[in-house]
Amino acid sequence: MSEPEQTEIQEEQNRVEWITDIIKKKFTKLKKHTDKIESEALHIRSTFWEDVTVNFDEPDDVGETYTSIKQQAELLSERERSQTQIDKQIKTFTRLKNSPYFGRIDFHEDGERRAESIYVGIASFMDEKDEEFLIYDWRAPISSLYYDYPPGPAEYQTSVEKVTGNIDLKRQFVIRDAKIKAMFDTGVTIGDEMLQEVLGNHADTQMKSIVATIQKEQNQIIRNDHSKLLIVKGVAGSGKTSAAMQRIAYLLYRYRNIIKSENIMLFSPNPMFNSYVATVLPELGEENMQQATFQEYLLSRMGRALELEDIFSQMEYLLSNSNDKDYFVRLESIRFKSSLKYKDLIDSYAEGLMEAGLIFRDIRFRKEVLFSQEQLYEYFYSLDRTISIPNRIQLVKEWLRLELKKIAKQEQKKEWVEEEIQFLNKEEFLDAYKQLQEKKQFNEDTFDDLEREQKVLSRMLVNKRMKPLFNAVKRLKFVDMRAIYTQLFEMAHPSVELPSSWKNISTMTVKELQERRIRYEDATPYLYLQDLIEGRKSNTSIRHVFIDEAQDYTPFQYAFIRQLFPYSKLTLLGDPNQAVYSGPTDSETVLAEDALGIVEKEVITLSRTYRSTRQIVEFTRQLIEGGDSIEAFNRNGDKPHLTIQENKGQLHSSIVERINNWREEHKTIAVICRTEQESRKVFQAIGEKLSARLIEKGTIAYEKGISILPAYLAKGIEFDAVIIYDASAYQEEGERKLFYTACTRAMHELHLFSTEYPPFLNGVNRDTFIQ
Repeated sequence: MSEPEQTEIQEEQNRVEWITDIIKKKFTKLKKHTDKIESEALHIRSTFWEDVTVNFDEPDDVGETYTSIKQQAELLSERERSQTQIDKQIKTFTRLKNSPYFGRIDFHEDGERRAESIYVGIASFMDEKDEEFLIYDWRAPISSLYYDYPPGPAEYQTSVEKVTGNIDLKRQFVIRDAKIKAMFDTGVTIGDEMLQEVLGNHADTQMKSIVATIQKEQNQIIRNDHSKLLIVKGVAGSGKTSAAMQRIAYLLYRYRNIIKSENIMLFSPNPMFNSYVATVLPELGEENMQQATFQEYLLSRMGRALELEDIFSQMEYLLSNSNDKDYFVRLESIRFKSSLKYKDLIDSYAEGLMEAGLIFRDIRFRKEVLFSQEQLYEYFYSLDRTISIPNRIQLVKEWLRLELKKIAKQEQKKEWVEEEIQFLNKEEFLDAYKQLQEKKQFNEDTFDDLEREQKVLSRMLVNKRMKPLFNAVKRLKFVDMRAIYTQLFEMAHPSVELPSSWKNISTMTVKELQERRIRYEDATPYLYLQDLIEGRKSNTSIRHVFIDEAQDYTPFQYAFIRQLFPYSKLTLLGDPNQAVYSGPTDSETVLAEDALGIVEKEVITLSRTYRSTRQIVEFTRQLIEGGDSIEAFNRNGDKPHLTIQENKGQLHSSIVERINNWREEHKTIAVICRTEQESRKVFQAIGEKLSARLIEKGTIAYEKGISILPAYLAKGIEFDAVIIYDASAYQEEGERKLFYTACTRAMHELHLFSTEYPPFLNGVNRDTFIQ
């Protein structure tokens, strides 16, 4: 290293020490302040009622008491707010003191006499007087220069103007424990040296923030403010999900007075993924957004009315039951029910229900029919036909509520009420007594008025017994949704083009519904129809919806999600080459070009992969059509291996040996199987020998060590080393994407085991792997 270089590193190290010294001073000052506020809040809590004037004798005294309580509560609330803000600052300082920043740009703004050094980190930090920025938050407008431009002419957009100038220097740092471990001056966006340092590390059980290594194309995703619909098509390992998480952090910063974390919704692929991304936003000083799998949403809406199949069970069926006599009917059913044609069919059916055909349930009380389904039908269709179905349903609900109130009064005089009063317990009598006291109907001395007592107890008893009925009416349980959806398959649809096996699809669907079960492909259409009848369950508080692994959502599901979040911007992230759920059925997916004919959209394509070594990428890109366009980041490693064994016994022994050789070197190792069924068998055969963990659809945490799991649950997650269990089991063309997805989970090592030569390796260059 030359003397000038050493001098520059020393100067930068001196600055790091100067900054960390200021951070420590501010930290100490804040800590004293927080101790004082904590003490004050504790004092207010402990002396709350001592400092409140309590007097209820006169109306004026009551007002004074209320004001006194309010003042004391506001004082406590203000202290607690201050405490929360200080805690947030303390967390920021804690993160900054070890690694205050990762980048520097010297920007010479047009019209200024000299360049300004801009240091970029995960949070903003000002000098001791809070006058000048010593570190700029990576999300600040000026920080975009670091991600978008090499040295030379550059510009950035503030909220009011475009600022132009020249970048004289661009520098990157790796700082650990306040020491500069590496420093690079670079002419490209983020230097390869920086990426090599980050990507060469082991896979972790939780995704890390990538703010130090955001690429220009990822920055376009993160800072996209204008698109109502942003579609990110990225190859495996291109940083789609990482960019999405940083995008959420950016939106929370950019619109901090408008958007909070609870206004953002992320639909994730499986429960384990939720824990995998859980630390990214807190690491950046933000709270986590709302997060759920689409399955969890469906379950929350469906309740216990029907037993709902999940997407993983659907996948297991498709991969394991090709000999089933109804297999091809099910394939066609999934394909059709995923499409917008099926949505059109339901829209047409719902339109017909405006005139006739709705099905209601009897409303019963004490085994007696109060309102028959025929009465409800007659009342519904007696209402003005120009009123929408949901609005007429509301009118029926209101009518029922009033009628039930009348019935409740009549019931109070019936014999059964008098009989049941005899068996009321002490608590129920006390309840009645309290009610009477509250309503001031009589005082302690008059509770021996038997007639009045009888009336109160009768009313209380009837209200209690009829409360479930009122609740059921409120929740529209008088509408028979299961029968209405079933009816769709029992009638002719002459104006709609139906699949050739519609009759068989109908028979299969009706049978499931009669047994109170619903297939995954029916769940979204069922809820969509329910919303057309009962009224939409829109969520207007959500302003941004993120859908990860969006290639696994159908056009119908996407149309439904748009309806659920009508005022939201949407960010879809996916890879058509990893459409594992639509693979076996050849269904259309949201990421298929123009699947929905949406005009207002922006598509960003990420073709460079950072996850795997160059050798793994050169192998895996040959497995799929169009793989030539996938670019490998230049990180070297071993070529993938293929080992063919004669039987499963030898296969298991070889896998155990391979993993034992990897244990010292790799923290996360995955044995990826084709199905959950196969995963269980492998776990039984070798799990104990390896101290492995079986990952199933309900697994919620991703942990270090050895995992055995089906390919479709590995989506979105990466491992240091991957073993493909019996690569020859992937036979059908529809499973090609599943096989590709499994292979692309590997960061450093990929080893395929097989009982015969894998069909998907036919046509793969033999020089790209070792057999």
